[in-house]
Amino acid sequence: MTHHLDDIPAIALGWHRDGQGAALATVVETWGSAPRGVGSQLAISADGDIMGSVSGGCVEGAVVVEAIEALEDGKPRLLEYGVSDDEAFAVGLACGGTIRVLVEPIGRALPEQMLADLVNRRNARIAVAYEIDTKTWSRRLVSLGEDHEDRFLSDRSGFEGDIFVAIHNPPLRMAIVGAVHIAQPLVQMARLAGFDPVIIDPRVAFASEVRFPDEVLVHDWPDEALAKFAPDHRSAVVTLSHDPKIDDPAIATALGSDCFYLGSLGSTRTHAKRVARLAEAGFTEKQIARIHAPVGLDIGGKTPAEIAVSIMAQVILQLRGPKRTQP
Repeated sequence: MTHHLDDIPAIALGWHRDGQGAALATVVETWGSAPRGVGSQLAISADGDIMGSVSGGCVEGAVVVEAIEALEDGKPRLLEYGVSDDEAFAVGLACGGTIRVLVEPIGRALPEQMLADLVNRRNARIAVAYEIDTKTWSRRLVSLGEDHEDRFLSDRSGFEGDIFVAIHNPPLRMAIVGAVHIAQPLVQMARLAGFDPVIIDPRVAFASEVRFPDEVLVHDWPDEALAKFAPDHRSAVVTLSHDPKIDDPAIATALGSDCFYLGSLGSTRTHAKRVARLAEAGFTEKQIARIHAPVGLDIGGKTPAEIAVSIMAQVILQLRGPKRTQP
């Protein structure tokens, strides 16, 4: 069974079903400086194999010991690790801080079917929250639309009284329109950052297996391909072809979607012409303002890889930064 490296619940479920035994560790609270945020997870097998992280160092070692004990007695536990500035480096905290970690053995404390439901919903692109009452240890799954709308939109796990709410949004996605040179490093960076990328270009010679091995390639016209892709608030769209016949239909479709990011390659002069075409097509000034163009942060990038870095940084800033606005 193959999973994304950041799909920790699926990895833990796979280990459990393979007969290895597995536990899930989740960061539920932090104070001071901590390298991993609330909601970060670590999967631990009964053999001590791990995937993911709850800190940057030796806290993992202590959590693994506790997880193996939890697999033996079947009981969850809330762990707290606090360090001074002088001790911080040794245990993986960037400087003095405290973290609380919830450890749940799968199949006993955390029911296998509940974890399977969580994984299946996420794979079906259904946002789901896992609620656990840390006093009674009762658990339930809640879908978007039932509760926690603000948490889903901000991708923010946390406590509500004694109940910890772990947000499990669908995987991030990126539609890259135009299989140009920049797309080659960008698709790799997107995947490393946890996105499911797809490359859209009707030009088969550009979007070829030779140029993009093992990637998802779509040769439909961009507006048709994006309509099938159905961008949502967990999706980014980047147009790179520099050809209005390819980019404009994609941009028009993306502007009618809930994608959290839309960026387009081209100079300031090129974008001014693009704006004029979109305005003539009936798009409003507010809609057009959603487009990040010229695409990417201005880091002085020259090579395709450097430009891809600038694009990926801008996408993450829009996703995680304090100034993000909802579509």
